[in-house]
Amino acid sequence: MRLFALLLALLLASCGSEPTVIDGSTPELFAKTTEKARRDLPIKERLTFDAALHNPGGLRYGNKDTESVAREAYHGMTAFDVVGDAHARGIE
Repeated sequence: MRLFALLLALLLASCGSEPTVIDGSTPELFAKTTEKARRDLPIKERLTFDAALHNPGGLRYGNKDTESVAREAYHGMTAFDVVGDAHARGIE
């Protein structure tokens, strides 16, 4: 019985992991961490996350490099932060 309780406690402890922080320092790390961070979200929020990555805040007219703007804008944020920012900007 103690073994079962210990295994259950370990299982519950592993479920409460920290959300992934997006690293925008390089394009490779940005792609890797955004993919991992996207998995932290509920399925219904993933489309909003994807839309936010393609429409980053701070994009200037004439700047066609949305990826570099997104890397700079979302560096250090979690997927939940990105979705919150998207909602604040009217992206659903």
